[in-house]
Amino acid sequence: MRKKATVIGAGNVGATAAMRLAEKELADVALIDILEGVPAGKALDLTEAGPIEGHDAKIIGASGDYGPAKDSDIVIITAGIPRKPGMSRDDLLSTNMKIMAAVTKEVAAVAPNAILIIVSNPLDAMCHVAYDVSGFPKNRVIGMAGVLDSARFRAFIAMELNVSVENTHAFVLGGHGDTMVPLPRYSTVAGIPITELLSQERIDALVERTRNGGAEIVGLLKTGSAYYAPSSAAIEMAEAILKDKKKILPCAACLSGEYGIHDLFIGVPVKLGENGVEEIIEIKLTDAEKAALDHSADAVRKLVEDIKRLR
Repeated sequence: MRKKATVIGAGNVGATAAMRLAEKELADVALIDILEGVPAGKALDLTEAGPIEGHDAKIIGASGDYGPAKDSDIVIITAGIPRKPGMSRDDLLSTNMKIMAAVTKEVAAVAPNAILIIVSNPLDAMCHVAYDVSGFPKNRVIGMAGVLDSARFRAFIAMELNVSVENTHAFVLGGHGDTMVPLPRYSTVAGIPITELLSQERIDALVERTRNGGAEIVGLLKTGSAYYAPSSAAIEMAEAILKDKKKILPCAACLSGEYGIHDLFIGVPVKLGENGVEEIIEIKLTDAEKAALDHSADAVRKLVEDIKRLR
């Protein structure tokens, strides 16, 4: 039997994620959105690309109907609104919290054994909403952030050193935002730490660019935000789960004492397989790195407290 993946939200991130799922033939795809006709139209368009791209994945779109998500193995949630001019953080948090809660309730009813990959922002906080509403065990609710942030770091390292991105490896931990924690000491090119290849000044510049990676793209696009790399990040996670690859990736996972952090979703290295988060990998951090991770955790915790206040 083929695997089934559902993508909630047929905007740029969701539609591109559906395309990547189909073109990699990872699963049949259901694309769901509240907008009338849009998911069906995009699903049909993607289906018509199938003969050219050479895949046989079935893609269906539905507006407000979660029936096609029944018994999904993976559900990628991209639904939500971006922050608009004049909108406070509380406004964004309140609106997306309600959207995430409504979507997760519907998904849990039709796909009770699914693994949720959360993409909506503010990401770490939205993981808490999905976790609470779904009632799923913590290993089956995972946030996409570290894979994206690490990919950006890898891209910038490759550009700086004029090497293949395939030679680069990087880890970015912590919350998905200004307090994220890129780890140069664990970031390598062909196994060589970048601390031996770049000056501290250049490393600091790449770290700062990574922290502002999303904002840089928003500034260039003027309207809208990144979607090619975010969708790729979600699909790398989905592939690791659907193929039971046991792949170690930085993801937002619910910690239970690891890194000294309790009951909080935050980006750390995890092993992804058919059961979702199968292991949380604890790496040794310097005092400065641990302090940065704690600072990032405090920022996420504040968002979670805001969610409780806004409910």
